[in-house]
Amino acid sequence: MDAALERALSIADLRAIARRRLPRSVFEFIDGGAEDELTLADNRAAFERVRIVPRVLVDVSAPDLATDIVGTPAAAPFVVAPMGSCALGWPGADLAIAKAAAAHGIPYTLSTMSNTGLERIADAVQGPLWFQLYVLRDRAFNAALVQRAWAAGYGTLVVTVDLPAGGKRERDLRNGVSIPLRMTPRHLWEGITHPGWAWRMARGGRPEFENVRGLLGDHSAGLTIAAKVGQNLDASYGWDDLAALRNSWPGRLLVKGVEHADDAERLAALGVDGIWVSNHGGRQLDGAQASADALAEIARRLAGRLPLLVDSGVRRGVDALKARMLGAQAVAIGRAALFGACAGGEAGAHRAIAILLGELRLAMQLAGVATLTDARRAGLSATQM
Repeated sequence: MDAALERALSIADLRAIARRRLPRSVFEFIDGGAEDELTLADNRAAFERVRIVPRVLVDVSAPDLATDIVGTPAAAPFVVAPMGSCALGWPGADLAIAKAAAAHGIPYTLSTMSNTGLERIADAVQGPLWFQLYVLRDRAFNAALVQRAWAAGYGTLVVTVDLPAGGKRERDLRNGVSIPLRMTPRHLWEGITHPGWAWRMARGGRPEFENVRGLLGDHSAGLTIAAKVGQNLDASYGWDDLAALRNSWPGRLLVKGVEHADDAERLAALGVDGIWVSNHGGRQLDGAQASADALAEIARRLAGRLPLLVDSGVRRGVDALKARMLGAQAVAIGRAALFGACAGGEAGAHRAIAILLGELRLAMQLAGVATLTDARRAGLSATQM
């Protein structure tokens, strides 16, 4: 591990390293959100607003972080969230993060738009793997992709339902980041001024999207197929479609992108195995409520009838403890893990997860929480209850 990674004490430190090592357009593609980024900012603020009321005189000499996440045993209440185009930050970032997650005993969720194919990930990673599905208008392709995931050993399918269209990400538009990518003098200058990144990209080759090869008859896997995915999102996908998927998928089914308690109630009645509370990291509807705020209301409504996960804004280990107190089984980390990978590949991803686990362990000790099942014993301040 290089010295900068060893000195990193927080996800914010890893973000700062990634910012230095990446071209601005690539860093802002990862870091940015939609439009005015109101939801992006509030995602973090919502976790910061939550206050814990610690308990004392509890034996916390050996906090137990182990838990069950929607039927998957895990060493800690973390899941790696699905992320696309990670190779723009570090070649092979998908595989690097997946290996780090497996080493720490937490599930890894592979995106439909990953740069490493789902079969290659399954062959290389010895750990719990979930697969995330973007809903496309090509229903036959969707079905084939789901069958591939099951055949490769992905026992949990995560269906993203908050992407009927891509959000308006103005930082990307201003930076000239588009799919297909059109190189500009600015991009060439960014490469020249970030020689380490440029050298890694040259060695790694142009990013490909192996999972969507063959969509609409396109058997390439480059940026042209990525553009076709964006143009082929299914804005008509509805409850009957999800029910049909529930009936055909033999494994665990999670629905990602839920924020309204009425939708959560209906999903529970439909028979899904868990709900993933998310606003897509603030990258879709700007002005959507923060995920942590949505979690609190959904948890109150469901009252434990269905496992809940939450993402968007998780940057500290204590956030996982707060999420448990708000009613989630686990938090999902996206940018936090990717900042680590962008800072130093697999070693950086390991460092990111290790930092979060260490922070959670310390937070449990200071809150008087010996096991995660005891999280509610500490409690939240009256303003959050």
